[in-house]
Amino acid sequence: MKETIIMPLAVVMAMSAAWSTATGADLRMSTQGMDCEVTFLSPRIVRVVKSPIGVKPGEGSLAVVKVPESVDVTTVSDGQSTTLTSADLRVKVNRETGGIDFYDNAGRHLLKDKDYGTSFTPKWDGGRDNHIVRQPFLLEPDEPIFGIGQVSDGKWDRRGTAYTMENVNMFTYTPLFVSPTKGYGLYWDNYSISDFKDNPQDLSFEGWGGKSDYYFIYGGTPAGVTAGIRELTGDAPMLPLWAYGFFQSRERYSSQDELAATFRKFRDLKVPIDVIIQDWRYWPQHNGTDSLWNCHAFDPERYPDAVRMGRDIHAMNGKFLIVTWPGFGPKSEPYRRLDEKGHLINFHTFPGCGSRPYDSFSAEARDIFWDSLDKGVYSVAGNDGWWLDSTEPDVWEKKPGDYDSPTEAGTFKTVKNAYSLMQNRGVYEHQRAKNDGKRVLTLTRSGFVGQQRYGANTWSGDVDSRWNVLHDQIPAALNYASIGIPYWNSDIGGFYANMWLDKGGNDCPEWRELYTRWMQFGAFCPMMRSHGTGLPREIWQFGDRGTPVFDAQERMIKLRYRLLPYNYSTAWEVTSEGALFMRPLYVDFSADRRAVNTGQQYMYGRNFLVAPVTEYEAREWNVYLPEGTDWWNFWTNSRHRGGADVMTDAPFDRIPLYVRAGSILPWGPDVQYSSEKSWKELEIRVYPGADGEFTLYEDAGDGYGYETGERSTIKMTWDDGARKLTLADREGSYPGMLKGRKFRVVLMQEGGRGGDAPTCTGKTVNYSGKAVTVKI
Repeated sequence: MKETIIMPLAVVMAMSAAWSTATGADLRMSTQGMDCEVTFLSPRIVRVVKSPIGVKPGEGSLAVVKVPESVDVTTVSDGQSTTLTSADLRVKVNRETGGIDFYDNAGRHLLKDKDYGTSFTPKWDGGRDNHIVRQPFLLEPDEPIFGIGQVSDGKWDRRGTAYTMENVNMFTYTPLFVSPTKGYGLYWDNYSISDFKDNPQDLSFEGWGGKSDYYFIYGGTPAGVTAGIRELTGDAPMLPLWAYGFFQSRERYSSQDELAATFRKFRDLKVPIDVIIQDWRYWPQHNGTDSLWNCHAFDPERYPDAVRMGRDIHAMNGKFLIVTWPGFGPKSEPYRRLDEKGHLINFHTFPGCGSRPYDSFSAEARDIFWDSLDKGVYSVAGNDGWWLDSTEPDVWEKKPGDYDSPTEAGTFKTVKNAYSLMQNRGVYEHQRAKNDGKRVLTLTRSGFVGQQRYGANTWSGDVDSRWNVLHDQIPAALNYASIGIPYWNSDIGGFYANMWLDKGGNDCPEWRELYTRWMQFGAFCPMMRSHGTGLPREIWQFGDRGTPVFDAQERMIKLRYRLLPYNYSTAWEVTSEGALFMRPLYVDFSADRRAVNTGQQYMYGRNFLVAPVTEYEAREWNVYLPEGTDWWNFWTNSRHRGGADVMTDAPFDRIPLYVRAGSILPWGPDVQYSSEKSWKELEIRVYPGADGEFTLYEDAGDGYGYETGERSTIKMTWDDGARKLTLADREGSYPGMLKGRKFRVVLMQEGGRGGDAPTCTGKTVNYSGKAVTVKI
């Protein structure tokens, strides 16, 4: 509903330096040398744009996709302030100072855009006029905030920190933070190399641009904030079922025979696996140089029959990813085609030798990139996904002026942080256009909010194989999740393991334990992927079955496959509700300040509390159990009250793991790959102590039919007082859906059999899609 406010002449004259009009959900004004516009995109999302008077701000956004709604907004002016009120928010604008206060509708103050704060400083930008824009905010002194991206510094709360936000290997930024105790998020829509600073004076973003353009996202709860970020920047599509299995990689398999033989050995050993990954230099060299780098062709000597390579992997019920880079060697055909059209950015990228990256901001360049990749790789080998490496991209052999190089969206330094977003977009959109029957999956080294739209899974880069790095991966992952991107992983064991070579390599006890603990962490990440250099990582490199390291790894891999129904159902919640896999404790326990401040533990889905061990030879681990619920030790079935620390046994082959009381966990079959067996017979584990619910999600496992309704859900509800589990009517259907099945419902008992040990008790229920209640 639009409501136009006509202000008396006296009020207009009293505005002094400020002039404003209010029309419907918009407020437009000029003050302090700036034009300012406030717009409600929804009752809970507000956009604020400020720009120097006379400078027209650029239109459109690379990250934001939300279409503004028709919002009922009342507008009231009083003195030098104008207040806009929706069903959920009040926004009070000071027309004199340019300051803006955000309140919920109960009157609670949430955030302040600082009076006289926004500033624009003219600065020359690679041959054109531009500005350095600074946007400050005022927060409560003790208000914790999270997000900003994946920063490998071990810090959790972003208060009192400062970063130069440039996406590079191991550091992935988005100017977005969330306040879980107040229930809001703030996204500054700027892609430039920029600065984030928080100090006692203010919190600020500062970077290149002709406007300050930010979005205030009110969620009420932390989960509501994440859903709001997804509403603003796009939903995450379902990944294929096999994406939740085990991935094996190394730097690198050097021939198609080695790739197939490695996968075959997993099958021979009967160690579950779904995916193997082909890293770089599967392409030919030119006179012993990298001049053909990333040429989108297979070396005829080492990969003589890429068609057969793909068939060999698929014949073993496997999938495979192939790497591609944004840069091309100067002798390669993609380099020539892109250069002819002016779509190469004018600096060198990895590995040198004259390689240059393409302009991912150009639609035509993305077309050329995909055409080359499709004809040379995808339509030849039939790979199932992509490894998009170096999507920052690397600036190699830096020279003055490299960052001033033009792209279609502006100079490189003004858009660099969104490069990965556009690279992933190009691959996703083109593959979907070619083959909508296969879901897109990309593994990428960088990211920016919005990238979740493109089936992308960011990994943390080329991190060292050290205990302190493993420790730091946890808050880095959780802060990355805090910006709304749900899919993340790290190289299990860390990438650079060279430091262990002179200590015995894979026979070194400390390295073996580090790798095992990292494997345990990896089992509870959205992607479980082993990769690295210096030392090979395949399970048999650490011994034979029956030896501690082999058995500990196999235990985690098998647990991952038992949890497939849980993971896939959680993936649907990620897609349909804007949820997260790795949930910082603040998502579910925002009233528990101890939980909010804990960055070394997290919820995996709604039910598992994960506390990775990050110290050598630790066999006990302190775990904080958030208040407000009871918790079950997954391995021992001991029950504990929340709001307390528990010193937890952490033997070499176990990760400290707790299950929330009231949880309903579907337990999948023992399989060698994700689709080996149907879920016709599932064990349903119920952890009593509270009411609970879980929705089992199923679809074809691949393709995008689920987007048009080809999917089914079964809601399960536990009544703790009555000791009853109700399986609701199945909703929806899809081709190949099971018509009937058996559920064996097991009520977990204190001190009874738990963990990954098979259970033999419970009640078996025949389920045909109609509601049934089980009394236990």
